Amino acid sequence: MEKKSKKYICIHGHFYQPPRENAWLEVIEVQDSAHPYHDWNERISAECYGPNSASRILSSNNSVIKNILNNYTRISFNFGPTLLSWMEAYDRETYDAILEADRESVERFSGHGSAIAQVYNHMIMPLANRRDKETQVIWGIRDFTHRFKREPEGMWLAETAVDTETLEILAEQNIKFTILAPRQAKSVRKLQDVNWTSVNDQSVDIKKPYLCKLPSGKSIILFFYNGDVSQSVAFNGLLNDGKLFAKSLINLFDEQNDEPQLAHIATDGETYGHHHKHGEMALAYAIDYIEKNKNANLTNYAEFIHLFPPTWEVEIHQDSSWSCVHGVERWRSNCGCNTGGNPGWNQEWRRPLRETLDWLRDTLIEIYEREASKILKDPWDARNDYINLILRRNDDTIRKFLRDHALVDVDAHRVLRIMEIQRHAMLMYTSCGWFFDEISGIETTQVMQYACRAIQLANQIAGIDLEVEFQKRLEAANSNLPAYGNGANVYQHFIFPAKTNLQRVGMHVAVASLFEDEPESLNVFNYNTTSEYFIRKEAGEQRLALGITKVKSITTRSEKKFAFAVIYFGKHNLIGHISLDMELDKFTSMKFRIIKAFEESRMLEVLEIMQTFFGVERYTIWQLFQEEKRKILNLIAQKSLEELEESLRRTFNRDYPLISALSTNDIPIPKAYTTTLEYILNADLVNCFQTERIQVKDVERISEELVNWNLKIEDPDKVARLAGESIFKELKRIGAERSNLKRIQRLNRLFPILEKFALDPILYKSQNLYFELSLENRSTKEDEIHAGWLEQFNLLGDNLGVKVE
Repeated sequence: MEKKSKKYICIHGHFYQPPRENAWLEVIEVQDSAHPYHDWNERISAECYGPNSASRILSSNNSVIKNILNNYTRISFNFGPTLLSWMEAYDRETYDAILEADRESVERFSGHGSAIAQVYNHMIMPLANRRDKETQVIWGIRDFTHRFKREPEGMWLAETAVDTETLEILAEQNIKFTILAPRQAKSVRKLQDVNWTSVNDQSVDIKKPYLCKLPSGKSIILFFYNGDVSQSVAFNGLLNDGKLFAKSLINLFDEQNDEPQLAHIATDGETYGHHHKHGEMALAYAIDYIEKNKNANLTNYAEFIHLFPPTWEVEIHQDSSWSCVHGVERWRSNCGCNTGGNPGWNQEWRRPLRETLDWLRDTLIEIYEREASKILKDPWDARNDYINLILRRNDDTIRKFLRDHALVDVDAHRVLRIMEIQRHAMLMYTSCGWFFDEISGIETTQVMQYACRAIQLANQIAGIDLEVEFQKRLEAANSNLPAYGNGANVYQHFIFPAKTNLQRVGMHVAVASLFEDEPESLNVFNYNTTSEYFIRKEAGEQRLALGITKVKSITTRSEKKFAFAVIYFGKHNLIGHISLDMELDKFTSMKFRIIKAFEESRMLEVLEIMQTFFGVERYTIWQLFQEEKRKILNLIAQKSLEELEESLRRTFNRDYPLISALSTNDIPIPKAYTTTLEYILNADLVNCFQTERIQVKDVERISEELVNWNLKIEDPDKVARLAGESIFKELKRIGAERSNLKRIQRLNRLFPILEKFALDPILYKSQNLYFELSLENRSTKEDEIHAGWLEQFNLLGDNLGVKVE
């Protein structure tokens, strides 16, 4: 594209979530704090990542949609590799939109894509050893090329934390540039000049790129974003006005300077929609305003240095970052940086946690080098290449990895376990583990979980138990909460219950087989199961399951065969046994006797037979994984809840005239009745949005009842989410049946009810679809659209908050 001005604007979004996956199951377990979503990744994707892929550009008075824009096509951005891995599996639509945006940006910005890479799992690079720094960069690059199908030109450093060694490694890996905070610049000079000029966050000229010459003779280009505008976007409400946002960027230019200038900012990408509702719309408006203002060009960093190579050089402050004024102390000491809101708390726990993990890392290095050198040509080259297997974990990639790196013919599961030690030894340094205020927080217990998994794998490989010493060292990390005391207690409270091995998976499979529709081929998160034999018997509420099952880890390819027997007595009462070494003839004998006793309702004898063949050790529902335990308990509870609802509904129907009479005569209604009314009406309201089509008439009836009886919606967030999803489905049907006047009339009747109860569903998908349908209406002959339908369609736009220019 032709560039008519030497003034350029670049907006960078750092889109990142810490890895939240259970260290054994490799999935995110339910996070209640993210309600009504399953977990925080899902919630933030709905509030931010998705909306930024199709953001509405409004008119200056916010009354008309002018266009819909994929913001990622116009901004510079990076996504954390672990976040993209989740998104690829759980939000493919947004994932594809991000990749497509980068392809479009290549065309838009002189052959330079807007996406840049990120160090793999957000490790604070100055606090890492050199090998970890190298692997973080190599894994970040490989993940990027795997997804974006091109080499990255830039790389985002976690928290922009930097030192010279990190820059050397970036340059070694052909990374051309990175982005830092203005306070990280120490001194500058023109190329070829002798004298340096000291600078600070206010005096450094952020409008130019700088060459940073490194001791090795290599160099890398550094950009220093504008701190004031970035701060205003992130924290001071600048996103409340998209036009003001755009002008704030334009006003950064020096009108007296004829040299090329780059006005640029960098913030967390989640600022645009998650931290600030509708922030993605402010961003889209600013982009549109800048593009129509011919005095400046939108660009990305790679294009800018292609057009205007640096003419200045810079020295950096070592061990500095964008989110800690003390350098990188936030990730190793009680420096005073915290999220606030907890007076009297301290973060003294940060140092002993860092020191404990450093001890563990160094001990694991000794084990890794000793054990891996026996079977791998170069253990550290193998670790750097392991990312290829992480990205495509299948039999072919495993065989290739072994061909490339194994010295001898070795069991794959041993090699994979050794490599997983190192993967988890890096994941345990994810920066969020130190960022927040309390050692028992979910971010910190997550890094402890990765440490626990590394300890477990090291014990399996080398027969060395590091857990006792690990916990002893954690005792020095004091919690702010008296209930926990110190890090060792936090570890025991949160990490021990999550710890998993193949035997626990086997126990889980046995219990789950009582309730699953196809228990013979039951996959449990990161494990595959294959049943050699399975039988299930039922007698009323009571159930019996027997089987021989092989459990195999998808990650390490480790596998074990189990015989099991489990009996369910109703409610949450079940007892199960499992054996690793039961011979087939013994299992056959047990099976015959136990089935006979069960069919003859001799339950005590069933338990005696199980104990005779399996021993005294047994398990209950409480040994299940958290996610599946909740799922099965919900299944078990469902029948009781249905019975409870049926009973309450009978009361509702039978005594409704009496309740009305009490109300009419100003007699106080007993609490038992109001509770019954509220429960039934809320259950009916949720059901209205879970059918194939919205039951608008029922929603109207229920809303009237709630108002009449002065009752509330028990879970407004859940109802709002269901309503938003249902509106989108209904709108798709409207688009396909433009002659169906009643359908669009019904949908319009829903919105006054949502407003009455202050329900605020996420509607960006519906709004964008409405915009597309409006454009289609323009190309349709007037006599082909029913006037009444068009009137209702315009009303629907008002209800959705959409008017098309």
